[in-house]
Amino acid sequence: MSIKSRLIGSSVSIALATGLVANFEGLRQYAYLDPVGIPTICYGSTSRVHLGQYKSKEECQKLLETELKIYADAVHKVVKVPMAHPREAALISFTYNVGIENFRRSTLLKKLNAGDTIGACNELPKWVYARGVKLPGLVKRREKERELCLIF
Repeated sequence: MSIKSRLIGSSVSIALATGLVANFEGLRQYAYLDPVGIPTICYGSTSRVHLGQYKSKEECQKLLETELKIYADAVHKVVKVPMAHPREAALISFTYNVGIENFRRSTLLKKLNAGDTIGACNELPKWVYARGVKLPGLVKRREKERELCLIF
């Protein structure tokens, strides 16, 4: 696949992931503590956030775009099999939520790279806990990510 084709494909997947993340994270312009006590702002961003911080809608949108490109690059570096745009978007959203290292060490990634796509996608519903507490929002998010992941 050419670099141009990969960039166009990645752009489509990032656009899909942007809608997914924005929907599940929601926009919060003032920093807040997430369910496990991590300072968070905008669409779930946790990098260099402190309570009392404020960002405009435009700043939040730019931050989301920038961060999703980073997460997309991370997904591309470790996934060794071809992916349809919806699956790629689901994995970008998932990685944005759980972190790059958690994705790299996951059974989901091992199964995906071994060619067990269905088994990999079926790992997503296991990731619905935050510090041992099952969160309804994560249940809904993982089901949507799983649905997209299973599209061939």
